Amino acid sequence: MKPLKILFADDDLKYSMLLKRFLEKEGYEVTYAGNGSIAIEQFPLVKPDLVLLDINMPGHNGFEVAERIRETDKHVLIFFLSDRSDKADRLQGFQLRANDYLAKPFYPEELIARIRERFASQLSDTVEEETYHFGQSVFNYSTNEIRTGNNKVLITSRQAEILRLLAKNLNLSVDRDLLLNTVWSSTSYANSLALNVQITYLRKALRNDSSVKIESLMKKGYVLKG
Repeated sequence: MKPLKILFADDDLKYSMLLKRFLEKEGYEVTYAGNGSIAIEQFPLVKPDLVLLDINMPGHNGFEVAERIRETDKHVLIFFLSDRSDKADRLQGFQLRANDYLAKPFYPEELIARIRERFASQLSDTVEEETYHFGQSVFNYSTNEIRTGNNKVLITSRQAEILRLLAKNLNLSVDRDLLLNTVWSSTSYANSLALNVQITYLRKALRNDSSVKIESLMKKGYVLKG
């Protein structure tokens, strides 16, 4: 069996090297990133099974790194390791779909136990793919993929959330406020502009299928036709 690959991001070098050596002695393959920007760069190269993130890091903090990762990967496990242990920070971590949150200081053995528990339960779960069919295309919400014949397009998690709601209401109008509240939890002006941009990207992602289109309904919302 291949060793579990871990991407570990923390700007405290002395502490990080101690924890890195402990994890390696347990048989894990650990790549260290000294700040959030390096972690973002390393993620697609390392292709880790688990990401360990400190929150207070220069460049990009742990929350920002997690958000960037979740744009392209819904399934990799993310643990926050932080001395910020108040409720608001924990809630923000889980809102970013983190899988665990350990407050510093903690015993390394506790981290190992949580890693083993998480991967044991992950291996025992049967993953069911959530797919939608429209026109000549198949949208796999579980993997963020749109397939049209031999063409495959990968979209971001936010775009996938929008397309999922449109696909669930195929050929029906979906209200703008419903999209904004579902995807951003806010109908603010900035988020409304962001929705316009994401719809533009989705239209480009669907251009391989001429039988499918996203129509705008003036001051109402959008409809996916296919």
